[in-house]
Amino acid sequence: MGTVTSTMAAKFAFFPPTPPSYQVEVDKASGKVKMVGQGIGVKENVDVWKLDTKRGNQVVAVYFRNPAASLTLLYSHGNAADLGQMYDLFSELSLHLRVNLMGYDYSGYGQSTGKPSEHNTYADVDAVYRCLEEKYGAKQEDVILYGQSVGSGPTLDLAIQLPRLRAVVLHSPIASGLRVMYPVKRTYWFDIYKNVDKIPFVTCPVLVIHVSVFAVEDG
Repeated sequence: MGTVTSTMAAKFAFFPPTPPSYQVEVDKASGKVKMVGQGIGVKENVDVWKLDTKRGNQVVAVYFRNPAASLTLLYSHGNAADLGQMYDLFSELSLHLRVNLMGYDYSGYGQSTGKPSEHNTYADVDAVYRCLEEKYGAKQEDVILYGQSVGSGPTLDLAIQLPRLRAVVLHSPIASGLRVMYPVKRTYWFDIYKNVDKIPFVTCPVLVIHVSVFAVEDG
């Protein structure tokens, strides 16, 4: 029963867009990786990476550089999007918030290899954070983790490993995979994304954004 329920939770959590909204190519002139797709233009302040994870997959990440930035936002997107769909939003956020922004596709999303799974997403975000440290010299104190929906899972898993983070933002987060489907009051071993158990161990400030929509009838 546990394995079946865990598999159901995983299927509920992951909805990679099919087909992917973008392609990845190598620019012949510069030798750099670039994203290609509708509405995606080549920008001088954008770097595209293909990063190897500890679980043997290769994830695509995109880094938006803002010359006025002192902070970096590491954004883990929701369950029904990929980088091509998030590209314009990332660009606008970087510009208007005056931050550097790194976004990425989970294993099995967009042009990232492998299959979506809880533990693959943990390895994915770890590879992206290591890129921020190694390629851009980012420090924990200057990094804000942003997790939207299913992205709250990898966000919190990374956050509890980094005690000096500037902050964590959780946008419509889930308490756990099983709690999305059933009104359970305890954590089972076969559940996924046990965020409700991890969040007490986050030591930096946390902002939770959650919007409820109500229907209003006249009369």
